[in-house]
Amino acid sequence: MTGSGDKDTDDDDLVFKALASPTRRRMLDALKASPQTTGSLCALLPELDRTTVLQHLRVLKRAGLVTGRKVGRERHLSLAPLPIKRIHDRWISGYMRAAVDLLEQLDAE
Repeated sequence: MTGSGDKDTDDDDLVFKALASPTRRRMLDALKASPQTTGSLCALLPELDRTTVLQHLRVLKRAGLVTGRKVGRERHLSLAPLPIKRIHDRWISGYMRAAVDLLEQLDAE
């Protein structure tokens, strides 16, 4: 956490940190397509060893982007889209509106 005391800011920082990695984005893309087991995620990332995949998963879980449940000996992982929606609502949609407004002003001139 950033230590700022603002939970929303701290949560957003964790999500942005998680999304900053191309590897973690690939993992999220796979989970968006369908739930995965830890083993299937490892198979999708053959260039990484299992320990590295698990480290990336910990970052995603800490950010609230991935949920998991144990089924027998397997861990089934799913995408948790609410943190991304929160980032979109708080950050992206506002900047998108500002960009569209700016383009409309340029067209009007």
